[in-house]
Amino acid sequence: MDTAVALLINTLAQFLQIYSVLLIIRILLSWFPNINWYDPPFSILSQLTDPYLNIFRSFIPPLGGMDFSPILAILLLNLVSSLLATLQRAVVF
Repeated sequence: MDTAVALLINTLAQFLQIYSVLLIIRILLSWFPNINWYDPPFSILSQLTDPYLNIFRSFIPPLGGMDFSPILAILLLNLVSSLLATLQRAVVF
């Protein structure tokens, strides 16, 4: 049973790590104003990350044209990843 829980936690941690990288790529690409977010490679990235980012955009409005909601989104993902790492160590031992 412990191996199944450890596998589940490891899979979830890997997913969160990949999603964090996708968020960082999305944030970095938002600095380039000429990107058409409706083109295939960018639209996929937008469809994957915008629902999560929109949660935080509803709480934190843009200030001076700057969107600070991705900072909170990444911080929350890192917090959950840290909690999963702690939980994974507890399950293994």
